[in-house]
Amino acid sequence: MKPTKGRLSFLDRYLTLWIFAAMAAGVGLGYLVPGVVPFLNRFSVGTTSVPIAVGLILMMYPPLAKVRYEEMGLVFQHRRVLVLSLVQNWVIGPVLMFALAVLFLRDKPEYMTGLILIGLARCIAMVIVWNDLARGDREYAAGLVALNSVFQVLFFSVYSYFFLATLPRWLGLKAVEVNISMADIAKSVFIYLGIPFIAGMLTRFAMLKAKGREWYERAFIPKISPITLVSLLFTIVVMFSLKGEMIVQLPLDVVRVAIPLTVYFVLMFFASFWMSKRVGANYPEATTLSFTAASNNFELAIAVAIATFGIHHGAAFAAVIGPLVEVPVLISLVNVALWINRKWFGGVFDNIETCGSRRIQEGQFQ
Repeated sequence: MKPTKGRLSFLDRYLTLWIFAAMAAGVGLGYLVPGVVPFLNRFSVGTTSVPIAVGLILMMYPPLAKVRYEEMGLVFQHRRVLVLSLVQNWVIGPVLMFALAVLFLRDKPEYMTGLILIGLARCIAMVIVWNDLARGDREYAAGLVALNSVFQVLFFSVYSYFFLATLPRWLGLKAVEVNISMADIAKSVFIYLGIPFIAGMLTRFAMLKAKGREWYERAFIPKISPITLVSLLFTIVVMFSLKGEMIVQLPLDVVRVAIPLTVYFVLMFFASFWMSKRVGANYPEATTLSFTAASNNFELAIAVAIATFGIHHGAAFAAVIGPLVEVPVLISLVNVALWINRKWFGGVFDNIETCGSRRIQEGQFQ
């Protein structure tokens, strides 16, 4: 039986409008109100903006509280999906971003370096939100994000040395070196993923035990769900406020960095969706794989760029442009994914509660 499609809330229906309004409000605050940026910078610890960190943690908490952690072990049994995700994230993604950085920004080595850093920082944060909005599979998303986090801690330093120092030297380009320890990466992963992951998991198990699944799914989850979108809008306003003056003063540089980023996000999304379909993934699984591959961990990229080169370096500038481009492009791809669902899947996966982990139960992708 085809699941019924619930009516979207007022905030959900006009989410794209709210996001662009938040972007405009952030730029306006950062450029027109002199005291906003110094005020926000007072709440920074090292390279970490506390308001942004809080916004991201709150943003990811509701989707992670919805994950069926009791089914997570079955996700990792699907070797073809896991291998495909690793290839998309740790081979195709970094190579594609490197190629686009060289193609579009070869004459701007600092910007090129920042773009390459974005490509190396695989997404562990906002992909949870994009996946949830597009009716992707939450269990797959949580499993793939956890896998990417482990790979990020282990291999980010190695990848940075290869793509920023070794490969450019082979191609006759200006090479740089990035010095960042596994501890620094682990700290970033824990802040932006570990905290909401632990909170979501503890909430689910504690509430299921105390109140039962029926109450948890029908009463508790609807109450906390709006936190995601409100926190997303708050985070966007803060991010754009901090860089509002830069965006206004260097619009052409913003465009130069934004073009290869946009190409990257779109190519990775459609290529990953096609590859996922080729291995037999259904809509929720293909959507999860595509958003996981197309998104990037801009928090880590920005932190590395600032810590290594300084806040005023071109690499830091390019890294900051990452989320400014990713947010509108990925929210547009959410709408594309929902259109694909209606066009090619008959809207059968509109109700995420009925589609999550269906293939897990059927034992496919063994």
